[in-house]
Amino acid sequence: MTYVVTDNCIRCKYTDCVEVCPVDCFYEGENFLVIHPDECIDCGVCEPECPAEAIKPDTEPGLDKWLKINADFAQVWPNITVKKDEMPDAKAYDGEEGKYEKYFSAEPGQGD
Repeated sequence: MTYVVTDNCIRCKYTDCVEVCPVDCFYEGENFLVIHPDECIDCGVCEPECPAEAIKPDTEPGLDKWLKINADFAQVWPNITVKKDEMPDAKAYDGEEGKYEKYFSAEPGQGD
């Protein structure tokens, strides 16, 4: 099992999860975070820290798409290990449906 970041992170990008990760397995895109599935130790400390509730265990049904997205982008985006400010208007986008199709950017973030 691993944890994955899902749709609701897009355009919010809260980084509370990054700060508590003991193995630094988060990677930063322009408007989204991902978890490297081979680095995640399945501890689960990140899940309750996400204000957007965007982190889920990959054992939940229907997350195959998100596991692939997390695995693919963790290979090309920079590592992030410190908390940063959320995106502008994060609260306005929190909970919006279909954010991947509307807003996802494959561009890398800044990382640390």
